[in-house]
Amino acid sequence: MGLLERFKSTLTRTRVTLSDGITGLFQAGRPIDESLLGELEALLYSADLGPLAPELCEELRRRHRRGEIAGEGDVRAALRSALLARLRPPPPEPAFEKRPTVVLVVGVNGSGKTTSIAKIAHRFGVRGHTVLVGACDTYRAAAADQLAIWADRSQVQIVRKEEGADPAAVAFEALEAADVLGYELVLLDTAGRLHTQKQLMEELKKIQRVAGRRIDGAPHEVWLVLDATNGQNAIQQARLFMEAVVVTAVVVAKLDGTARAGAVFHIQRELGLPVRYVGTGEGQEDLEVFEPEAFVDAILSG
Repeated sequence: MGLLERFKSTLTRTRVTLSDGITGLFQAGRPIDESLLGELEALLYSADLGPLAPELCEELRRRHRRGEIAGEGDVRAALRSALLARLRPPPPEPAFEKRPTVVLVVGVNGSGKTTSIAKIAHRFGVRGHTVLVGACDTYRAAAADQLAIWADRSQVQIVRKEEGADPAAVAFEALEAADVLGYELVLLDTAGRLHTQKQLMEELKKIQRVAGRRIDGAPHEVWLVLDATNGQNAIQQARLFMEAVVVTAVVVAKLDGTARAGAVFHIQRELGLPVRYVGTGEGQEDLEVFEPEAFVDAILSG
């Protein structure tokens, strides 16, 4: 199964909402008029396209007045072009020019952060790369336990300490082990307790400082995990983390469980960050590199 078909399968709920909704609007040869455009705007909102909905409809309105679009096929093609123009492809995956390459992974509890780390570790592990995970969320024993289970399944190594230990100490120990033993990739899990925001942000800054002292330039990337089921509410969460750390990319988790995949456009627009990966299921293989064309085609295809 190719990437487009995998995205189609994953994005069924968004596709039903958006693509099937467009088909419904044009039943019985209905012409493009203000009434149809108003209903289309509501449809775009329901797919969580948010502020893009009126922009897209205004663009369609202008093109219709110029005689450039006349029916369903033209509307789909115009929407495809407009949506692709608002997405950018992710940067290349780590090439491990720096060994170890250190990635700090942040996100609120329940966002799918720990599971996403496990999937990323598995992705590189099955390709023959050496991966080490640092369980720096020492406030939730369940987080480290969950990581340990996933790491065992994926045959990657994990560094953890007892509950309540200093997260920065875990990060230092993980980087020391990776450096001495020649690991290619280190993934550092972190806590995500927004209800203790100030403490959390200071903790993230400390992990960054300690990592940079042990490995030059570390962390080399910071990936923010956002829950797709939160839609645009995830934007505020993202901004809180961006106050503490320089986020380089986003991982969108739980994309298979929502009809609100349009939030990806809002994430890129509001945060100015590329989406690197998307979670497409519960299995350790269910992680895809974000590919804009496949994504847009999947949500617009009939």
